[in-house]
Amino acid sequence: MKILAGRSRLRGKIAVPGSKSHTIRGVVIGTLAAGQSQLLRPLISEDTLSCIEGCRCLGAGIDTTDPAKWMIEGVDGKPKIKKNKINMGNSGTSLRLLASVAALCDQDISFDGDDSLRTRFMKPLLQSLSELGARTQSNHGKCPLKIRGPIHGGLTKIEGITSQFLSSLLITTPLLKEDSVIQVSHLNEKPYVEITLEWLNKQGILVAHENMEIFKVKGGQSYRAFRKAIPADFSTACFPLCAAAITGSDITITGLDFSDLQGDKMIFHYLEKMGLSIDYFPEQVMIRPSALQGIEIDLNATPDALPVLSVAACFAQGKTALVNVPQARFKECDRIAVMTQELRKMGAKIEELPDGMVIHQSSLHSCAELDGHGDHRIVMSLALAGMATHGESIVSTAEAARVTYPCFAEDMIQLGANIKWIE
Repeated sequence: MKILAGRSRLRGKIAVPGSKSHTIRGVVIGTLAAGQSQLLRPLISEDTLSCIEGCRCLGAGIDTTDPAKWMIEGVDGKPKIKKNKINMGNSGTSLRLLASVAALCDQDISFDGDDSLRTRFMKPLLQSLSELGARTQSNHGKCPLKIRGPIHGGLTKIEGITSQFLSSLLITTPLLKEDSVIQVSHLNEKPYVEITLEWLNKQGILVAHENMEIFKVKGGQSYRAFRKAIPADFSTACFPLCAAAITGSDITITGLDFSDLQGDKMIFHYLEKMGLSIDYFPEQVMIRPSALQGIEIDLNATPDALPVLSVAACFAQGKTALVNVPQARFKECDRIAVMTQELRKMGAKIEELPDGMVIHQSSLHSCAELDGHGDHRIVMSLALAGMATHGESIVSTAEAARVTYPCFAEDMIQLGANIKWIE
């Protein structure tokens, strides 16, 4: 499927869907809990549905009949294998979190996914699980892979090139009989670890850490059933926010909770520093047209913002540097290389860095052959670029947007965008 985007002016009000990070953590922790948990207003997307199927394979009973309230019957810390070959689709977060859950079991459990997931780096997590007693097999540290536990407590080291490795261990090690110590090096994306720690804290799980470098996890703990409403997703809110910024539009985004720990709420701050006018109210934010100025932005804590900010930077006066984000090369695709390649097709002036990009103010033109590389954030970011140029641009692999934002095109159309799905 493709998406066609042309020059647009937006106006109106929009509410973005629930957080993928919170929804997946809620499904996994609900799976490990005793009793029945309830997730209210979860994100319904391909990634979260992949997580649900994975948790069902590991013994959870999950009822999604009511899209506004998922019911999760947990396994009380003891996964019961219903299917030992688990397809995680495109969901790297689910793969990483459930790899450690699988390591609680004394049976072989295999994981695989689509072509994109097979490129996702797993070696550090597999090595850490091996240090804790698991046996693992993989395709050079990637899917398809096999894990057999059970793991035990003790000391393990993990490289933090993605925070998901650490979050995976933090969710599972409290269930082990023994205490665990996790030593972390080069931790990226710290806000995502803070989200995990918040979930654990609300469960009463005891975890201490020293400057997010050494984590001490008490063993013999357990999860209990809970009821939680999922907050709106700031990673998703980036798209209408940046769409308004580059098209000179007035829009209102409702339902955002700026007290939530999601790191991507920082994109509002980044764009304000670039000159965007944003008015904050208790239940909504209002974006007003204003000229953007280039600045330097450290994206280490918010790597998912790189694709859409690289588009916004093309419309900023002067030079914008997106730096300290090497992990953006290890997402669904190499997002640094791909955004450089695709935006250059539209006339962008970009310097590619090992850990980021330098984008100069550019006069973009439409392009009929933009490659979304099967990456939801690439697809949506390129669609926004098309909305801010004359003519029409076509982005391939547009179905990837459904991974996190199934109603992306429909929401943009609601705001008045000249955008549509095409076969």
